[in-house]
Amino acid sequence: MMDFARIRARAEERKGGDAVLKSLLGPAFDNTTLAKVPDDRILSTMAERVFAAGFVWRVIEQKWPGFEEAFLHFEPKRLLFQPDDFWHDLASDKRIVRNPQKIRSVRDNAAFVERVSQEHGSFGKFLASWPADDQVGLTGYLGKHGSRLGGNTGQYLLRWLGWDTFILSQDMILALRDAGLDIGEAASSKKDQAKIQAQINEWAKATKLPRAHISRILSMSIGVNRPAEELASYMGE
Repeated sequence: MMDFARIRARAEERKGGDAVLKSLLGPAFDNTTLAKVPDDRILSTMAERVFAAGFVWRVIEQKWPGFEEAFLHFEPKRLLFQPDDFWHDLASDKRIVRNPQKIRSVRDNAAFVERVSQEHGSFGKFLASWPADDQVGLTGYLGKHGSRLGGNTGQYLLRWLGWDTFILSQDMILALRDAGLDIGEAASSKKDQAKIQAQINEWAKATKLPRAHISRILSMSIGVNRPAEELASYMGE
């Protein structure tokens, strides 16, 4: 495997130096802080990531106050008490993006959040207690038990909540392959995912960097060299 210092040096050169690169890395997340995040904010973020998947993110962001009103501020217990007519009417509610399947996922994920919260004290406490070196296991759990939370949506959900997450973008996968990691072009198999997790863990231990920073450095070290200003405009990736 290529030494991570070489990968970082290449990213610094592409972005205009160490100071610019650091400015694009974002905050150093502390997973334990998620224990304080209330369940309604967890469900809200789940819904936002689900509705944003395959859609123009900025449109979802602009409409989000309407989503909050339409979905009763995403209070799981309150939503689970709503009759079928409430959910049926949302399919014609102009305050939101009227996608029946994604609307249904909010109902399903309200039940998911409530179930996990009952078991762990809150969904945030569940996330805070999950081992930081097992993101693949956590995203697998979200994909299996949640609704429409598999794949990259689960990764983006964790990133938006503030869990120290790597994002398997095309550039990141390309950088890992270029560095010598034996994974497929899509890196979608369980075997490939395990290899990625192990390598990220190794670099995190060696560099003391957050996994989110390692992810961004990898992505900025290869592929289309987007200007720093463009990257800064959508730091959520």
